[in-house]
Amino acid sequence: MRLPKFVALFAVMMSLTAMSIDAMLPALPAIGHSLGVEDSKDTQLIISLFILGMGCGEIFFGPLSDAIGRKKAIYIGIGIYCAGAVLALTATSIEQLLLGRIVQGIGVSGPKIASRALIRDQFEGNAMARIMSFIMMVFILTPMIAPAVGQFILLFGEWRSIFLVYLVAAVLAVTWMGIRQPETLLPEHRIPISLRNLYQSARLIVSHPKVMAYTLTAGLIFGTLLSYVSTTQSMFQDLYQAGARFPLYFAILALGAGLASMVNGRLVMRLGMQRLTLCALSGILVVGSAFLLLAWYYQGIPPLWIFMSCCFLLFFCHGMLFGNINAMGMQYLGRVAGIGSSLMSSISSWTAVLVAIPIGRLYDHSVTHIPIAYLASGLLALLLVLAARRSEAGAV
Repeated sequence: MRLPKFVALFAVMMSLTAMSIDAMLPALPAIGHSLGVEDSKDTQLIISLFILGMGCGEIFFGPLSDAIGRKKAIYIGIGIYCAGAVLALTATSIEQLLLGRIVQGIGVSGPKIASRALIRDQFEGNAMARIMSFIMMVFILTPMIAPAVGQFILLFGEWRSIFLVYLVAAVLAVTWMGIRQPETLLPEHRIPISLRNLYQSARLIVSHPKVMAYTLTAGLIFGTLLSYVSTTQSMFQDLYQAGARFPLYFAILALGAGLASMVNGRLVMRLGMQRLTLCALSGILVVGSAFLLLAWYYQGIPPLWIFMSCCFLLFFCHGMLFGNINAMGMQYLGRVAGIGSSLMSSISSWTAVLVAIPIGRLYDHSVTHIPIAYLASGLLALLLVLAARRSEAGAV
């Protein structure tokens, strides 16, 4: 398969995650009203528990893709994802809906993990970072249209219709993959599933200082983004009365991350992953500090243009980080790319949920929780990356 088609295919596969999160945002108030949710903060769990399920599934799909091949693991994951969509589609209580979201998260981890391992099978180093950056650009740009897609669906049906769209999109994506993409893990290179193999591989990865540093960094940064996503609908509606303009504002901010991923794809081969990562983390600290001071000055509700400008710059830094952080960790995984990708994503997802849920609960009809989250996570992430640079550990 030619490179542009390869990038497009796996951008679509990995964008199922972003679409499954962001298309839900316009429907959160309707879901809360329909299912009798008393505390609006509880609807944030529709986002967070999806990520939690994804983190659980990632542990399973990494070794599975090493044992049976990348494509079969993707098929199984899509099947579970569709089952979760049906469970949510037929929900009569918030508990059933949240269970469906967990199942969806478990399923979506199949294409997410196996796709990364498939890319690792064919590329390495800065070349892999370049591919991941272009794929992540589409992944990050998906939020530009996802809320609008969700709002458009709500014009013609209730919130349950969104899950029907998820079903159709998943089936189309896996059909395209099945037809166009050959298997990259040959039978003689597969690792049978066994508790001993899992334990040995996990021990190698968890004890690797560079892999763990980059994994925790990814989790911290993803957690700040997740805390924003979980509260963005409330912020724009409660503080800025965005109304039908919410998808537009959301898209403008997502554009910042997408542009950064495009820039990163052009620069990474010349400047390298580490230099760009350090620049992006430094940018988060500078912009986050200015954002926090402005938020305090305006008593938690700065003018919309200030809020949008600060978030745009922060998201630009996000876009510079995503592809690089993942590639920097995965380049040390070697022959255990499947389980390695699995553990990296699982730990980073759990870290993100641990960051996002308490920050989301801090939302008090102001924007102050956003710069606080970025400052704290950005500082910890910078310390982790600097520590990883001092380590001399090699590939597993």
